[in-house]
Amino acid sequence: MKRSIKRILTTHTGSLPRSEGLLRLLLAKEAGEPIDRAMFDTAVRDAVAEVIRKQADAGVDVINDGEMSKPGYSTYVKDRLSGFEGINPGMLAGTLGDIKDFPEFGARMFAQSPVANMKMPACNGAIRYRDTRDLETDIANLKKAAVGVKAQELFMSAASPGVISVFLPNQHYGSHKAYLAALADAMKTEYDAIYRAGLLLQIDCPDLAMNRHIQFADRKTSEFRKSAAMHVEALNHALADVPAEAARLHLCWGNYEGPHHRDVPFKEIVDIVLKAKPAGISFEASNPRHEHEWKLWQDVKLPAGKVLIPGVLDSSTNFIEHPELVAERIVRFAKVAGRENVIAGSDCGFSTFAGFTAVDPAITWAKLKSMAEGARIASRELWRRPSVSASAAKPATRGVKKRAKARTRRSK
Repeated sequence: MKRSIKRILTTHTGSLPRSEGLLRLLLAKEAGEPIDRAMFDTAVRDAVAEVIRKQADAGVDVINDGEMSKPGYSTYVKDRLSGFEGINPGMLAGTLGDIKDFPEFGARMFAQSPVANMKMPACNGAIRYRDTRDLETDIANLKKAAVGVKAQELFMSAASPGVISVFLPNQHYGSHKAYLAALADAMKTEYDAIYRAGLLLQIDCPDLAMNRHIQFADRKTSEFRKSAAMHVEALNHALADVPAEAARLHLCWGNYEGPHHRDVPFKEIVDIVLKAKPAGISFEASNPRHEHEWKLWQDVKLPAGKVLIPGVLDSSTNFIEHPELVAERIVRFAKVAGRENVIAGSDCGFSTFAGFTAVDPAITWAKLKSMAEGARIASRELWRRPSVSASAAKPATRGVKKRAKARTRRSK
């Protein structure tokens, strides 16, 4: 993992807006409609090339494929793993604790959401990684598109065992722990392949925060913490052959504009998050519910080797953050964690599910450009040269005085 050694580096969480043409193909494929596979593969390849170029043009340092081939950051695994043919009783609007408190808002929010059309089957059979061809294609598309593009590093995201268990419920294994273990064993194939390809691996772990107000909305925080710790244990098992420096994780409280008044405070889960193996920790740090939590790192010592990737862009609003505000957010974290331990990022993805884009695509790119400019401003402050000290200026002052006295004597 690259670090901010000479300046603050920038990245984002992963998903980026798909083109209209690719979006139509993704949604048709998700709906089970027959599509021309060659046409689909070409559309994905072209979209990856375009999104790589746009990231570089925006000034982003650590870039990816935008998750162009995936219908959803967590649910894509149903097409790669066996055992997912069960019927899901449903989630999201009916299980988000904060939304249930405001049902009228929830009805408007999910009435026409494309997420409702995403397939989220339940696990009803033994899980194994069926075929790596889609994964290999994603890796090849990213590496080919990045040739000749100015970037510090390439990353690729993958769903964590925990977040898969939230979106694709278990109807087969005897316990949640057994389900997690099966998911971890299967996803290890994907994690290892991404690492061996020389890419930075990002593990998406919204379950470590968001699941508090989904499956644990009416239960004690202690019960949620126990479950989150189990999720981290499963993840670490799956990452056994991936070095900590080759991975980062992303956690969030749900990438949607909502009340979020039931979000678990970061301070109540940070100890569990820090036990996860990945060196990088990407998290929400700019939305109105969590921006204040930067203060947490004044009291929590960042373990050696860990890197913070705070969100300095809100991924659920069309406000374009001012570069000066972005710089302020970066500097806060740099002062409490060390500038080399901070990389600027986004709160979450800008299209976590195909078609689910709270932020207009054109505004997404404007936001990323603002982040890059803000990182430059922060870097100038954090790496500025010290001003000339008073002691260093004295010799020059004495010289001026001597020359003045000499001129006075000659005039006499």
